[in-house]
Amino acid sequence: MLPRFQIAAPDQALRPALQNKIDRKTKPVGALGQLEVLALQAGLVQQRLEPRLNHPHMLVFAGDHGAAKDGVSAYPQDVTWQMVENFLAGGAAINVFCRANGLTLSVVDAGVAHDFEPRPGLMQAKVAPGTASYLRAPAMTAEQRDLALERGAEMARALVAQGCNVLGFGEMGIGNTASASLLAHALTGLSLEAGVGRGTGLDDAGLARKRDLLAQAVARAGLPAGSADPLEALAEFGGLEIAMMAGAMLAGAEAGMLLLIDGFIVSAAALVAARLHPALTDYCVFCHRSAEPGHRAVLEALGAQPLLDLGLRLGEGTGAALAYPLLQAAVAFLNDMASFESAGVADKE
Repeated sequence: MLPRFQIAAPDQALRPALQNKIDRKTKPVGALGQLEVLALQAGLVQQRLEPRLNHPHMLVFAGDHGAAKDGVSAYPQDVTWQMVENFLAGGAAINVFCRANGLTLSVVDAGVAHDFEPRPGLMQAKVAPGTASYLRAPAMTAEQRDLALERGAEMARALVAQGCNVLGFGEMGIGNTASASLLAHALTGLSLEAGVGRGTGLDDAGLARKRDLLAQAVARAGLPAGSADPLEALAEFGGLEIAMMAGAMLAGAEAGMLLLIDGFIVSAAALVAARLHPALTDYCVFCHRSAEPGHRAVLEALGAQPLLDLGLRLGEGTGAALAYPLLQAAVAFLNDMASFESAGVADKE
């Protein structure tokens, strides 16, 4: 059964007091730019003049895609499970950045075509060993999609129960940039020519083949580009890791968490979730703009202004982990920076 969520936009009654607190810090009004916007968002989400970032946690969702075997990626499908092992061993970029910035990391087996031995840091939530190839059939059944959404929601709720109020999202899945491109096409109308990139490093011939294969998938599914039903699009083109992320985002927003949104694939999951519950975006910190061509269109559809633009295209949640210190800085200046009154500094006349 499709999980139900109740997501309301944050109460705006606190906005004037928060904005006044930001404006009265010892600086010109607006001088901290986007950090001021971020501080205001954190206060509104938490409904506090002194927001706190408690037990920040990064979840990296992993899943395989049937279409990967049809050539939509430069890498073989086995790289998905091999990279999960790398995450669990602590050797990937996301491990390094989480350690550097104080984020707890867990890896979620949402649907990898491999059986993992239980161990610390691994959350086993496999719905199926990968999706079907959307070239021939929907990637997921409605039942698989709904189960993935519910399992993602359960994870977010469990973290809330442990005191976490900041949840970061990353992913791993060979072929999932193709899924994100198809979701962007279905939900925003972005053309495949504009929205399909090189992913993990396709050459020109591989990129042309990828676009041709995705055009075949679009023709098979027959969804109206730009106005497709988000749940239908998710089942047709998504991955189990994308569906599980969407469920975790929805439950996290429902619980009042701040959600750290990474790159193209994570943003595609956020787009699905926001089409279901538009207030979701009030809880999202859009961490970076990736080098994938479709990401810009997805961010625009979400009304997002990302914090970083570093040319990243790795995934894993790396952009979210790198942006987290900016959220820390925004909350720190709101809570700890002196006001003109407390510091005895003359304001402008």
